[in-house]
Amino acid sequence: MLADSRRPHVLVIEDDRMLNGQIARLLEDRGYRTHQCYEGESGLMSALSHCFDLILLDVLLPKLDGFEVLQQLRKTRQTPVMMLTACGAEEARIRGYQRGADDYLPKPFGFTELQLRIEALLRRTLGTTEQRADPDEQHIGPLKLERHSLAVRYDDTAVTLTPIQFRLLWVLLLHQGEVLNKPYLYQLVLEREYSRYDRSLDMHLSRVRRKLVEAGMASDRLQTIHGKGYRFL
Repeated sequence: MLADSRRPHVLVIEDDRMLNGQIARLLEDRGYRTHQCYEGESGLMSALSHCFDLILLDVLLPKLDGFEVLQQLRKTRQTPVMMLTACGAEEARIRGYQRGADDYLPKPFGFTELQLRIEALLRRTLGTTEQRADPDEQHIGPLKLERHSLAVRYDDTAVTLTPIQFRLLWVLLLHQGEVLNKPYLYQLVLEREYSRYDRSLDMHLSRVRRKLVEAGMASDRLQTIHGKGYRFL
């Protein structure tokens, strides 16, 4: 068994106490540490006052809904967040990604899929062999990325990205000038199969572009090539 300091720590914010308990037991049986909250306000306070490796966040919560919790959290923390919701509509998924969600799992879901999604998200954020083979830093003009700290700067302006957004930008910079297609990026960045109905990567790229433009970058540096994919010039 890993020492506590090395076991991933997961915050479960879910008002269905039975489901919350089932998720916590599933994770603890697989070596994770968990902390449980049952409504939005206490969940947000826990997320802000402790260091978690991942947050599982329900949308329909008492006091503060999941979207509001995520919006408040993203003002100061970039902890990876997977949203859990019975609202499977596309606009709900888009709303979550717009507020900085890293992944989205609609209810009802199987615990095997949940476990695999969690493992994939933690591999991206806690480090993988492939990530360690990358350079530690990338510099392209005034844009600077530091892989270990997930720090991004444009000139003297710090740019705050979620781990998924950082990984997407990192990969595009590694292949500067190349058009990377969506199926490739879904496998490499999101670690799942591409579906033409899934707009999660579009939302992540849109947020990365907006944040960089706000920091002073020209908007045409990060390009969407319709019908093909994306590239960074």
